[in-house]
Amino acid sequence: MVLGGVAAADAADLPRPSYVKAPRLEATLYDWTGFYVGVNAGYGVGRNLTSSGFTGTIFNETNRLAPQGGLGGVQAGYNWQAGNFGLGNVVVGVEADIQGADLNDDRCGIFALTNCTATGVRYAQRLGWFGTARGRIGLANGPVLSYVTGGVAYGGVRTSLSETTDSFATSETRTGWTIGSGVEAALAGNWTGKIEYLYLNLGTQTGAGTLLAAPTNFSSDIREHIFRVGLNYRVGGASYREQPVANWAGFYVGGNVGSAIARNDSTYGVAGTADPGRHELSPKGFIGGAQTGYNWQASNWVFGLEADFQGSTQRDNELCLVWCGIGGVPFLDDVTIDQRMTWLGTARARIGYSVGSSLFYLTGGAAYGNVRTTLVDTSNFGVFASQQVTSSHSRSGYVVGGGLESPANLFGLLGPNWTAKTEYLFVDLGSVTDVHTTIFGATFAHTSHLQEHIFRSGLNYHFNTPVVAKY
Repeated sequence: MVLGGVAAADAADLPRPSYVKAPRLEATLYDWTGFYVGVNAGYGVGRNLTSSGFTGTIFNETNRLAPQGGLGGVQAGYNWQAGNFGLGNVVVGVEADIQGADLNDDRCGIFALTNCTATGVRYAQRLGWFGTARGRIGLANGPVLSYVTGGVAYGGVRTSLSETTDSFATSETRTGWTIGSGVEAALAGNWTGKIEYLYLNLGTQTGAGTLLAAPTNFSSDIREHIFRVGLNYRVGGASYREQPVANWAGFYVGGNVGSAIARNDSTYGVAGTADPGRHELSPKGFIGGAQTGYNWQASNWVFGLEADFQGSTQRDNELCLVWCGIGGVPFLDDVTIDQRMTWLGTARARIGYSVGSSLFYLTGGAAYGNVRTTLVDTSNFGVFASQQVTSSHSRSGYVVGGGLESPANLFGLLGPNWTAKTEYLFVDLGSVTDVHTTIFGATFAHTSHLQEHIFRSGLNYHFNTPVVAKY
């Protein structure tokens, strides 16, 4: 769950003053009740396990499609703040949105060992639009709302399979459910800004047709991960008066937890092949770790450096390539892949702008991490045989992202030194290649391009003892 909060203070680019008690302001109480409308934009990536093959034959495989791309849309909703029930920091609401999207992926599967274009079956999948209708419940710390959300989801999905002579496609509007979390903060007047993550489950799409003159079928789990920012305008209600700018300067340390999903474009085929078979690996799981940093401040502008180190449970072990038999039982030859992200870290610069006690920031810098891949090559030509190859690579690359940091009240349990942050990070660690000799004596190569999408929340303790207005 996303946490919220950080304090307001008048410090800025002047020499550090002695701290004084913050004055009580009329606008310190912020009422979230009311109707709002807004816009949003972001990025989405799928993690869609897809099984396909020639019906009733050994030529079947389990691949993964990962449509990715930009999205944007509009939302509207209504909040109730439970002040009348003695729970003034609890906010409940409803929200609906509709999104245009361009999330695409294409893969090349069955038979694609030597030349994908000539001998492979190509997949293509697109999520062209989607929408949700959700409930929200959260905790308000004055002008900052941390919330969880969930409800129904729907969207238009098209999946096609093709080869050099035949093709078929399934296009439909699918329904399902969504769950997620976010944090929203007042900007000025009636405007608020938010950062949000949503997980969409649109069920399983199926289709059947003919490829290479043989009956062919597929089934694809539609699972989308949405990362977006939004801007809302509150219709009616008291206009927000910006609070004194918080003092962000100085050292801080903290911890964080969150989730991460990889989209690792991968290939597997005979070594030296110019156009090998393509698949996606998508290790998914939880991350957690610690961070430390230092901020400099000039009026509302904040500049900083931050480093963090994360442990990770990310794993993908569901793929079976080549000839995977019937019902998952190998007949001729299959290759299963198990890929894990075991740890990662970053060293980043931050630049942000403080709106009262909320810091909106962008961040970027260096990243590093470790990936572990295990390939199991299994054959059953009358005599069962199996070969396992495991490799571990530590790679470096880059990271970019953004987030929101604000006072951490947590029912009054934390003091004025504590802040909470919610952020999104994109990590690119470059490519890794492993070469191995199969049971049949052929040399095969497997390559993955390592890319991570991270959504996490954290708590920071600041050593500058900022002054915090009471909400």
